[in-house]
Amino acid sequence: MLGEMIGEFSGKITGARVLEVEGTAPKVEVSFQGTGTLLAQAMTDLGTYWQTIRPAGSLYGEGRVVMMTAEGEAAVWTGFGVGTPAGPVPAARYAVAGSFVTASQQLARLNSITTAIEYNVDEDWNYSYKIWDWQASSG
Repeated sequence: MLGEMIGEFSGKITGARVLEVEGTAPKVEVSFQGTGTLLAQAMTDLGTYWQTIRPAGSLYGEGRVVMMTAEGEAAVWTGFGVGTPAGPVPAARYAVAGSFVTASQQLARLNSITTAIEYNVDEDWNYSYKIWDWQASSG
């Protein structure tokens, strides 16, 4: 069951590079950095993901994000997503799932949840995403 929204971030794509090409499908690495909130705390996010184009034009990617408070509390998110182009490159929309790991007592709740994320990139290389707590339904 999709639970409460626990985070929201936005920022800028800071780099992209072609990792390899399999047949006609390029595998591209993307790096990004921005700010937002997670569990009502102000955070900076820094992440990298790779994506490739699947047959019929859908996108698939996997990534990792480090989110840090100003006091140095950190959480690392890992996940994957499937998306579709949404205009001129790099514009796209993704549905993403993943999970966190953290040693922070303030952020400890993150260790026991799965996340559902809507991640968007516009044609000007800006990104934004919202994170929801995704829990198994009871009963």
